[in-house]
Amino acid sequence: MSLDRFKYYKFLMFLAALSCIYGGIAYCQEAKKIIIGVSLPTQREERWVRDARQIKEEAKKRGFEIKMQISDNDAMKQIAQCENLIAGGIDILILAPHDVTGAAPIVENAHRAGIKVISYGRLVMNADCDLYVSFDNEKVGEIQGEFITRMSPEGNYVILSGPPTDGNAAMFKTGAMKYIKPLSDRGDIKIVMDQTVKDWQPSEAMKIVENALTANDNKIDAILAPNDGTAGGAIQALAAQGMDGKVVVTGQDAELSAAQRIVAGTQSMLVFNDTRKQAIAAVDAAEKILFSKEVEITKKINNNKSDIPSLLLTSVAVDKTNIDNIIIDSGYLSKEEVYKK
Repeated sequence: MSLDRFKYYKFLMFLAALSCIYGGIAYCQEAKKIIIGVSLPTQREERWVRDARQIKEEAKKRGFEIKMQISDNDAMKQIAQCENLIAGGIDILILAPHDVTGAAPIVENAHRAGIKVISYGRLVMNADCDLYVSFDNEKVGEIQGEFITRMSPEGNYVILSGPPTDGNAAMFKTGAMKYIKPLSDRGDIKIVMDQTVKDWQPSEAMKIVENALTANDNKIDAILAPNDGTAGGAIQALAAQGMDGKVVVTGQDAELSAAQRIVAGTQSMLVFNDTRKQAIAAVDAAEKILFSKEVEITKKINNNKSDIPSLLLTSVAVDKTNIDNIIIDSGYLSKEEVYKK
């Protein structure tokens, strides 16, 4: 073999080796499974059960692995669980905080590890979250406020709101009060009770409404309940006095029991947030962030530290007139479940 041919042969071998090296790297990159860490606050509420299920299903469709932790409404436990997720090796974190202020260290810890964070359902405050995926929570309150004041423009009101640890609670109330406060200022309605509900617990909502009924000789005309759980508790208190179905009660989440109360006439309305769409949007956003693709942004929301890019989905008001078209026809709940006697 001549020297020139030998050099050419060695060059070809070098190219082949280089091709194998880069091919192997590409293969490893393709073979590496994306791991999404998920931290949810609870599984005690039907809507969070649905979130967990839908996130897992959507991730599976895309070939991603999910590592999920449930904090059981314990802020410190959530911090510890997220530290374990970060240390265990995840590519991105979807975080639904129990305590929106107390969860800030989770975001900081993730960023120190080079992991981006999607704030899910509730916006983590005082932290540089990479994205916020939720519904427009102030708009949810506006839907509730518009409905309740239209149905009961006069009389005694009970105002329930979620716990201060949940930033959404304040936004729900802010939206609703845009409609309620002008009537209150004018004297058309009287707010006889205005109280937060610990951890969204229906039993706590029931006690508050029981006290309001007692203090006002059962003269209650409307109850602003921020979600279906608190609505259920309020309606239990009303039912004990034979008043269920006679008082306007709002809600949110489209829990099965709430849908059943609507067709029965004891709950007046609910705001439907299709959490299937929220879960899909979060997993889709996680994939786009990981592969440096553009994520849809509908607005930016300030969380006391910075303006967080946000993807906000649309909510819909549901009552007895449209529950079949909105909730049942969408497949969120079945007609057999809702109309079960």
